[in-house]
Amino acid sequence: MNEPISAGDTSWVLISTALVFLMTPGLAFFYGGLVRRRNTLNTFMMTFVALAVVGVLWMLCGYSLAFAPSSPWIGNFSWAGFRGVGQTAEPQYSATIPHLVFAMFQGMFAIITPALICGAIVERMTFRAYVVFLALWFLAVYAPVCHWVWAVGGWMRDKGALDFAGGTVVHITAGSAALVCARFLGPRQDHRRTPLVPHNVPFVLLGAGLLWFGWFGFNAGSALAANGLATLAFTTTFAGAAGAMLVWLGLETWRNGKPSAVGCATGAVVGLVGITPAAGYVTPGAALAIGAIAAVASFTAIQLRAKTALDDTLDVFACHGIGGISGALLTGIFATKSVNPAGADGLLYGNPGQLGIQAMAVVVTLIYTMAMTGGLLFLIKLAIPLRVELRAELEGLDRHAHGENAYHDETGFGSLGEAVLVGGEK
Repeated sequence: MNEPISAGDTSWVLISTALVFLMTPGLAFFYGGLVRRRNTLNTFMMTFVALAVVGVLWMLCGYSLAFAPSSPWIGNFSWAGFRGVGQTAEPQYSATIPHLVFAMFQGMFAIITPALICGAIVERMTFRAYVVFLALWFLAVYAPVCHWVWAVGGWMRDKGALDFAGGTVVHITAGSAALVCARFLGPRQDHRRTPLVPHNVPFVLLGAGLLWFGWFGFNAGSALAANGLATLAFTTTFAGAAGAMLVWLGLETWRNGKPSAVGCATGAVVGLVGITPAAGYVTPGAALAIGAIAAVASFTAIQLRAKTALDDTLDVFACHGIGGISGALLTGIFATKSVNPAGADGLLYGNPGQLGIQAMAVVVTLIYTMAMTGGLLFLIKLAIPLRVELRAELEGLDRHAHGENAYHDETGFGSLGEAVLVGGEK
């Protein structure tokens, strides 16, 4: 006999769904503050448009492809158009909340994942090509990997890979795709000649704060119930972010002599990324260690990237890719069934095999995501220009792509000569 729908569990997952939704506008502020002012609106639009593009695709076919029990590799169309997804529970995923609530909660994850990628290619990719890429990448990468890891019958799930709230499904896929996109598009015209100075640091801090707030729904909501596991994930989420922020500020002070506000925000986000796969499988103390280790790994990756010609504009791979990889592997070390019997013991608890399973999931996800991303970009380039024209890049994409200015005190975007002279800043 099926369990009755729980009002408490349903309320918590509905709230968590709204919190995860808020992360997409939060990401817009985080990314929008980091770019130059002439590209502010374009950056905001690259995140906001995912709400519509991926949101519609999720309802039409994405949810069914990601979660309908079918083959180990991909779902089918039995739930296409949310057919059969109603107000009763789907016991295979959660017995105490309506199926529709579960589907919408997972939809918010699907929306923000490809939106993360835009941070690597802002200031130079055409908006039309980006929208096409957004849709195709969601269908070709996110839906299959989500099915592998989280769906009933998914092959990684059956192998025992642990990913509580999206370290592999969200951050490794988005981070590795960002690396390929940055390499495929090439650097901006003034890359390494004009420093990228964030035009609005308060936006960055606001965005990080909204992301952190929404992340409690991202991780604690993944318990799919208002219970002790949700409480654990809530606590480890805070611990991972706080630990990473503290370590990041220490690293900045050691290297640069001063801690920065941007570093404060970046460290917190990296910690949130790192703890995501482990949130419901580790102790709060382990969460502090995971955040600290992820911060060191991502900070080092940013320093190394800066010495190369790669123009990953907002260091998406270093923050989300490296942070996600670190978190996924550390889950295989710190996981313990003492806090979640449905999980597994990791290396520190006598099960080194779990680390091997986590490493396998990381490697396969990286290879698949990077290959598919490169292939999609190649196909799109055959039909649509990927790069904006030189003048649009130098003068800014807000006016050229959207016909709007972010700030009304501007009299214009400057002449081409002025853009070259001062890097396009007003």
